[in-house]
Amino acid sequence: MSSLSLFKRELRRHIWNMLESRGVALPPKPIYHRIPNFKGADRAAKIIAETSVFKKANIIKIDPDSPLKHIRMQALMHGKTIVMPTPRLRRGFVIVDPNKIGYSKIGFASTIRGAMTLGKIVDDPYAIPEVDLFIVGCVAVSRINGVRIGKGGGFGDLEYAILLEAGKIAYDIAIIALVHDLQVLNRPLPKDNHDVPVDLIATPTSLIRVLRRENRPRGILCDKLSKEYASLPIIRKLAKC
Repeated sequence: MSSLSLFKRELRRHIWNMLESRGVALPPKPIYHRIPNFKGADRAAKIIAETSVFKKANIIKIDPDSPLKHIRMQALMHGKTIVMPTPRLRRGFVIVDPNKIGYSKIGFASTIRGAMTLGKIVDDPYAIPEVDLFIVGCVAVSRINGVRIGKGGGFGDLEYAILLEAGKIAYDIAIIALVHDLQVLNRPLPKDNHDVPVDLIATPTSLIRVLRRENRPRGILCDKLSKEYASLPIIRKLAKC
């Protein structure tokens, strides 16, 4: 294990322990090895919904993690289409258009099961609509350089790379991390070349603009792909690696 991988592993453990010990962690539990759910995620979602970048966006890629349920609901209630990754990207992405599901089903559609039931599953990256905004979860994030630490799977970074390769996002698309205040670090975090830093951080108490965001990868880094990732249908359809 590299020194960077070891650092990330220890940081994750520290954050998970702190969220539990401070009593802010919410189910599903255990929160270890997950993007942790937390008290106040609904308030953080409301803060995002008041931003100009959210108001201007029509199509938003939002991760399926539990703390992001509230912002998925906010997006659908505001008439915005959601693009959400399917579990481990095995089936690509699911597209949830609020105009096609009806207002009464928005609560269900904001859950993972509801999105998979009511949305349209797309495994062709070129069939995904152009995305205006990313909203992501994480375990830890730096307010200095925007580097985020996920749960260790690397799927969040891969999803950015896939959509960039397919021409469905701009390189400098706005990315917002939704986290608890305890997950925000007041120091820069080390970065691997496939990591995708964020621009803004929404917590239950504030909206934080990252001070000096690090650069992002320009697409899929084929030499970094595991066999599992390289064999994904949505990767193979990009015909790059």
